[in-house]
Amino acid sequence: MAVKKVLTTAVEAMKSRRGESKGVAFPDDKPDDEAVPPAVPAPPYRHAAPSGPWPWMDFNDLAVAPTAVTTVMTSKTDVATVTTEATTDAPNATTHDPSCEWSGYPQNLFGNWTPDQVKRSQMLIKCSKNESSKIYWMDVLDDDASFITPDMGENSHTSPVSITNDEFWGMLQGKRPGNIRVRSIFVDDLTSPVMRMLGTRYNIEPFFFTSSINWIPSRYQEAPGHGVGDHITITLPFVRTLHRAPLSAPSPTPPEPSHSQKDNAQINTQASFPMSNGDMLFIDLLAIHMVRDVETSTIISYHPESTWCRTSAKRLHQLMLLVGGSVYWQIIFSKTKDPTFLFLAILWYALYAWDESFELLYNHVSGLESDVLHESRIELTRKLHVLQAHLLHYQSLLHNFRVSVAFIEKTPNPAMESEKFNEAQRNTSKELMDRECGNLLSEIDRLERRREMLSSRLKNAMDLAFATVNIEDSKQTRELTQATVRDSAAMKQISYLTMVFLPASFVASVFGMNVREINDGSLETLAHYAETTISLTLLTVYIVVTLQPHTSFHEENAPLGQRMAWPYRFLKKWIEKTDPKSAKGKTTEKTSRKSAHENV
Repeated sequence: MAVKKVLTTAVEAMKSRRGESKGVAFPDDKPDDEAVPPAVPAPPYRHAAPSGPWPWMDFNDLAVAPTAVTTVMTSKTDVATVTTEATTDAPNATTHDPSCEWSGYPQNLFGNWTPDQVKRSQMLIKCSKNESSKIYWMDVLDDDASFITPDMGENSHTSPVSITNDEFWGMLQGKRPGNIRVRSIFVDDLTSPVMRMLGTRYNIEPFFFTSSINWIPSRYQEAPGHGVGDHITITLPFVRTLHRAPLSAPSPTPPEPSHSQKDNAQINTQASFPMSNGDMLFIDLLAIHMVRDVETSTIISYHPESTWCRTSAKRLHQLMLLVGGSVYWQIIFSKTKDPTFLFLAILWYALYAWDESFELLYNHVSGLESDVLHESRIELTRKLHVLQAHLLHYQSLLHNFRVSVAFIEKTPNPAMESEKFNEAQRNTSKELMDRECGNLLSEIDRLERRREMLSSRLKNAMDLAFATVNIEDSKQTRELTQATVRDSAAMKQISYLTMVFLPASFVASVFGMNVREINDGSLETLAHYAETTISLTLLTVYIVVTLQPHTSFHEENAPLGQRMAWPYRFLKKWIEKTDPKSAKGKTTEKTSRKSAHENV
């Protein structure tokens, strides 16, 4: 009855938040360029896992002399303000509240994280924007594998944590009931104190918070102990759909691109992608850290910027409660006590989001294909290229999804090697894990095939668009050719007309010559005219042929000295060509040389 009551409450709560999945009205009090989820930052992958020996370190500053660091705690945000001095004489002191052992995180547990690295990772700076955190709790019981919301005080399963609220630290320190298999903690609007409390209480590597806050895909295992347990972390960006509310139905014309895209003409695959029907695809995040132990385990889920319609802690908490009502998953939790299966169930949320996104992309690509068939505009070509760039980025995100599931499959729970579990339980758990990971990997493979299909259709539409442009260019070229032919006919008529008047012009020029044979008393004769004309003509021909490097009178790229002797070479070739004996001798000489070459 308790489980049924919890599921009924979860379903009703889900109905009340259906706007998050069916239709979300964008806030009216925001400018147009801020009414969509902001673009996520480009991830610096080198800072994603503790295996990297230089977390958030700038190599350009390695040669700088040691500096004195003073950490000042503010009452509002509890954020460490780092001040560096130029000399080493300044006092080196770090001020923390001695009554709060968590206030020194991460340096209290991980000494290699210097204040400069903490500042560079922005793990405290970004948390300072939140005034308070909201925590949602969920327990999976060990005896009947039921999913319940534990009573954590006045607000039942919800714990608002203000900046100065130390009661949350007491909750974390309190001893759990012995029948809890795994406790899930979903955190909305992470503040600096809450992050430090969680990190100190569960000994969490700062990489989990830095990767989550900076949207860096990561997956790693830490502190494995045979028969004891370990820590596993997965930070997984994925694509989700944001539906327009009915009151903001799209117009017949597609939405205009953002101002940044119009001004810079830059394709930002990290930003949201608007669809032709007014819906939108944007990047969301699953950031899960799990502490696996023999007696009881803990899952911590971080949710960034839930105000931008990204997955909130409340939403994921309600969805996980519904997992407890699934007959299929209840059978799994009843057969094995491995808490990792709850981690695996959370990953199905990302798969559902991917599948819904590709359904919308299918309709969007179909609309673009129809537009290409009816019209060819430069705007369509740009839309095709933008969508292709996003599909290529989605390929990388799907690969991260596949690798994350494979990581879960290849990282068995060391706590299952404890004496508390027998060999049959371990074998059953391994078989179920292989099967469920195989199911997820099969679905991811289907998503990848669908992405490839959409990419191929998009490429086909792009080819069609370019072919249409080429056809239009061919039509214009044909029209230009026809116009050229008409102009050529007119020029030919002008040439014929010129040829008619050419003899008369020549005769007029001859009779106008001032020579003795035509005009008595002139000093010059036709013989002098012929001598001068022929000499100047021959000189002009000689100079023109000599200065041209590419002619039939001399070899290709011949030097100037060789080109100057072109009359002699031309005369020699002409004599050899007209003299049969010389040609025969030359042929015999070539044959002899060829035979000698073959003999050699």
